[in-house]
Amino acid sequence: MANMTAMVLTEHGGPEVLHLADVPLPEPGPGEVRVRIRAVALNHLDIWTRKGGPAFKVEFPHRLGSDIAGEVDAVGPGATAKVGTKVVVQPGLSCMRCAQCLGGHDNLCRYYKILGENTQGGYGQFIVVPEVNIAPYPERLDMAHAAASILPFLTAWQMVVHKARVQPGDTVLVHGAGSGIGVAAIQIAKLHGARVIATASSDAKLARAKDLGADVGIDYVKQDFVAECKTLTGKRGVDAVIEHVGGDVFAASIRAVRSGGRIVTCGATAGFHPAIDLRHIFFRQVEVLGSTMGSKADLLAVLGHIAAGRLSPVVHEVLPLARAADAHRLLEERKAFGKVVLEP
Repeated sequence: MANMTAMVLTEHGGPEVLHLADVPLPEPGPGEVRVRIRAVALNHLDIWTRKGGPAFKVEFPHRLGSDIAGEVDAVGPGATAKVGTKVVVQPGLSCMRCAQCLGGHDNLCRYYKILGENTQGGYGQFIVVPEVNIAPYPERLDMAHAAASILPFLTAWQMVVHKARVQPGDTVLVHGAGSGIGVAAIQIAKLHGARVIATASSDAKLARAKDLGADVGIDYVKQDFVAECKTLTGKRGVDAVIEHVGGDVFAASIRAVRSGGRIVTCGATAGFHPAIDLRHIFFRQVEVLGSTMGSKADLLAVLGHIAAGRLSPVVHEVLPLARAADAHRLLEERKAFGKVVLEP
C-alpha cells in the first residue's frame, strides 16, 4: 500500500503533539476525487480540535486542516473532474440527500462534518473528498491565497449577508479585525454598502483593517468599544455586530448594538460562558444569531467575488507543513494579521 507524508496528532494537547508521519495514501471511491494538496490554511478550529474536548470526537492519528487548495490527482468511478484541474475544496461534508441539503442549507444537515474537525483534514499531501466538494479555483491567486479564501470568507458571508442582513447605510461592528473572519467580514460588509467599525489590539492591526476598507478602528485594549460605538452612532448603537470572540466581548456587544439590531456569533475564542443581562435582549429586541460555516452555494458566490478582485484574502505567513507547530503558536499568540498557511 502506498503512503503519503502527513502532520498528525495521536493525542490532544499543545502544539507539541503535532508530528510528521507516513499514513496510507487515500484512494477515491465512487463519486470522489483525490486532491493533491498544495496549500492548507489554518483556522482557530485547528487549535480547538488539537486541544480536544467533549465535542471533538476524532480518530487517531488525526489530520487537521479545513482550507485546502490544490489540483485533482485521481478520480473515482462516476466522477467527471479532469486530473490536473486546479481546485479549492469546500470544507463542509453533508449527506446531499436530506431536506436541508436539497433546500440549499447543507450546513444545517444533521450529518454535517467539517474537514479537519470531525473527519480527516488537509495536513498532508493528499485528501479524498466527494466531487461535489471541489470548487472553481480563483485563477488570480497563488495557492496560499486560494487556501486562505475558503472557510473565513464562507463563514463571514453567511454572517454578514444572511444572518446580519447588512444593507447599504448600515453601521457594522466587526470584532478581531486581524483574524480570518475579521478580514473577510470587513470586506463583505463594505461590499454591501456598510460603514464598518473594526476592533483590534494594536495600531498596526487597525491600520491594516483600514486598508481593507474599515472606516473607523477601535483599539479595544485602550478604548471602551461600547462607548466609542455609541459616540460614533449618536448614541443609537450599531446595526449589526459580527462576533467570534465570546466571553466579555460578546456580553459588551449587546450594549453596543441598537434596539432591534443583530449580533451574529460564530465562535468563542475568549470564553463560552458570557455573563449577559437578558433584559438588554428582550426589552431592546436585540436579535442574537448563531452561525456556522455556509452553504456550498455561498462558497460559489464568495469565489466569484474573489476571482473578480472584489474580495481579497490576506496571508500573514507561509510555512512548510513540518512547521505546523510554529504556525499554531503564531495563531494562538495572536501575532498574525490574516491567515497562516502550510505547504505540504
